[in-house]
Amino acid sequence: MSGLAAPLWDMQHGQGPRQLVELGLALLLSSLIGWERAAQQKSAGLRTHTLVGVASALMMEVSQHGFSGVLGVDGVSFDPSRVAAQIVSGIGFIGGGLIFVRRDAVRGLTTAATVWLTCAVGMACGGGLPVLALAATALHFLVVRGYPRLLPRLVPGGAASAFEVRLTYRTGAALLPRLMRICTRRGFRILRVDVERLPGGSDRVARVALEVEGTGDPARLAAELFEDDGVAHVDITGAADDE
Repeated sequence: MSGLAAPLWDMQHGQGPRQLVELGLALLLSSLIGWERAAQQKSAGLRTHTLVGVASALMMEVSQHGFSGVLGVDGVSFDPSRVAAQIVSGIGFIGGGLIFVRRDAVRGLTTAATVWLTCAVGMACGGGLPVLALAATALHFLVVRGYPRLLPRLVPGGAASAFEVRLTYRTGAALLPRLMRICTRRGFRILRVDVERLPGGSDRVARVALEVEGTGDPARLAAELFEDDGVAHVDITGAADDE
């Protein structure tokens, strides 16, 4: 049988529809993981994770079925696991590009690990292991969503998060020092302070960006900062553990 006839043979024996289902499952599961990362505003989001998962599944399909046309030819042999091994090695380039160091703190490790997991989920789908792919996706949500809530109870002090607090407030009442004290009282360390005075009428308004790091709850911090009458707006971005 020629290599061109092999895919047609697969379609006649039900291989083609099964492979399409496996690719579809990889699309669904990797999209779910990517959606969660996009909801957390990570650098690798929906499109990146979806493409990684589908591509991994496709390469597994090619590894298993793409060379069936040369089976039985004298002097020709192949090992399907070699392609899988190269997928694992190749995904390291994407994961490595997501990791960076800022102020002696390593960021992006969780996102890089999630891309690696998405690759494994896609490989499981393409390798005909849908139960493992579904289980790994469920475990992903357990780890990234459940562990941050359990960590403060399991590990004293929890894991430090770094994020930015943007405040708009009225000047003239020594409000900024009070706001900074609230941050430190909540267990956050202030890494950077940028103040910008905004043009206005009788009310003098300023905008400040505080880069903070700590183990406290960013939502509670925002709520306490907003309780001050002089604060007009509070926005928190980039809250993450090591992501």
